[in-house]
Amino acid sequence: MNDKSLEKQIETILKELITNNPDINLASVVSVEGLPIVSIIPKNVDETHISAMTATLLTLGERATVEMKKGYLNEIIVKATEGYIIVISVGINAVLVITTNNRCKLGLILFECKKACKKISKLLG
Repeated sequence: MNDKSLEKQIETILKELITNNPDINLASVVSVEGLPIVSIIPKNVDETHISAMTATLLTLGERATVEMKKGYLNEIIVKATEGYIIVISVGINAVLVITTNNRCKLGLILFECKKACKKISKLLG
């Protein structure tokens, strides 16, 4: 499978996630190094900035889980006044990052994101 085909398949999964969950504002698959893989983001948002911030959250989250002896990092949830930032592992080399509004049903969003992560993980191998 070539890179463009893989990107298109991941993009389809992200578009489906956003379409089925209108409370999601953006969705991006990012490498653990902080490089964007595929993103569905508003035009006024910088994809590389989102990816870099995601890498920072991952580094802090991983360090905290090690220091506090809590095993491996699976997900990060940041609750802010205007919504959530959610980072979920997609295998060992990538994560899914989404943002939502503050009216979202967090449980439903997490369920849908984990389904999307499983699909993306299979594609990334």
